[in-house]
Amino acid sequence: MYGELGLFIDGAWKKNGGANKGEDVINPATEKPLAHLPHASKADLDEALESAKKGFAAWRATSAYDRCKIMHKAADLMRERHDAIAKIMVLEQGKPYAEARGEVIVSADIIDWYAEEGRRSYGRIVPGRGKGVRQLVVQEPIGVVAAFTPWNFPVLTPARKIGGALAAGCSLILKASEETPGACVEMVRCFVDAGLPKGVLHLVFGVPAEVSEHLMAKDAIRKISFTGSIPVGKHLAALAAKGMKRTTMELGGHSPVVVFADADPEKAADTIAAFKYRNAGQVCISPTRFYVQEDVYPRFLKRFTEYANGIKLGDGLEKTTTMGPLANARRLDAMDSIVADAKSRGGKIVTGGERGGNQGFFYKPTVITDVPDDSKIMTQEPFGPVAPIVTFKSFDEVVERANSLEFGLAAYAFTTSNSTAAAIGDALESGMVGVNSVAISTPETPFGGVKESGHGSEGGIEGLGAYLVTKFISQG
Repeated sequence: MYGELGLFIDGAWKKNGGANKGEDVINPATEKPLAHLPHASKADLDEALESAKKGFAAWRATSAYDRCKIMHKAADLMRERHDAIAKIMVLEQGKPYAEARGEVIVSADIIDWYAEEGRRSYGRIVPGRGKGVRQLVVQEPIGVVAAFTPWNFPVLTPARKIGGALAAGCSLILKASEETPGACVEMVRCFVDAGLPKGVLHLVFGVPAEVSEHLMAKDAIRKISFTGSIPVGKHLAALAAKGMKRTTMELGGHSPVVVFADADPEKAADTIAAFKYRNAGQVCISPTRFYVQEDVYPRFLKRFTEYANGIKLGDGLEKTTTMGPLANARRLDAMDSIVADAKSRGGKIVTGGERGGNQGFFYKPTVITDVPDDSKIMTQEPFGPVAPIVTFKSFDEVVERANSLEFGLAAYAFTTSNSTAAAIGDALESGMVGVNSVAISTPETPFGGVKESGHGSEGGIEGLGAYLVTKFISQG
């Protein structure tokens, strides 16, 4: 079921990288190897770069109409092959099959949306001050793009970067996650089979720091798109600054959830608990700090805990599984550290708080109460299935607590008051806010954070604009 892995450089698959080294891809449900992944050498990266320069010249000269047709075909192939791609994703990443299937389908929608939006990359005419003067503002592709994606969404995150870059007319060198390469390999095959010209898209793997530092030192790379941690994002942004390369940084989050006393606490708990435990909490916009107004706190906590206790842990390919393992052993250690700190600070474990079984990277859905605001779980992104739930008294108090961290990616609130909904939407310092909704990530809407959660957006017209530069032409 798990496909053969390789690098895709200059229109050809390489089963062995020039680095003569690589790593095994591990199934997080069994801790057994799935396949061996080759690493790219510096020569491989240079070959990809030279090919991308030629690919850019050809692709930017291709009309948006023709680029759109190829992208639509790739999206159609993704849908046709969704079952196989989803099963590969489950094997390497761990999420349940239903979530993996949904990710592939939504990723195809992202490609489709960008394909159409690329045909609407309009310029404008600005009236001249003198007779016979024409003033044009046009949008042009920025150039060769280097993109770096993480392991938690092996298809969706690359799809955002591929879709935006290709729709704008750019070529792309993608370094996807070495821990979850298989599903991305299959997505790239869809573009190849759709007739994407040689040199437009490349897929490489290797030691992340070595790959990024080698590519970013090259003048031909004009744009960096990165999804990952804040420390790595800051490092890459500093490297990019040396060459004045444009960047999009989608970094970590620690999303507050505010449940007001006028909300339906059971309905809110059902909605947000399902979103919390999606992909075992390994989601950058996962709700991670729960502030519930005192009057409805007992009801919310009871319903949320019931939901957590009803989750079925297991292999993502089993039909009864509703939450799979964590993606790697590092996340298990992180959960143990977070829970231990919470206990030491007076936190109460309502449910979970321990590993699940002796094989695989499973961790039980966890609910913790009575933790102080300066505890590890309330100040550091957990990226796992641990939910701290605490109380608040007033609007101003909860806004101050919700905005107290350096993160600003996503935030959520529940209320039945229109005035409170408007006020909390305005008050939360976040790139995305869901009020009575968790639908904050769609192909047609901007996705991105503020403060240390990054800058720039993916999705929406903003996501296409990230790969375009503006040129002004004055013609007398």
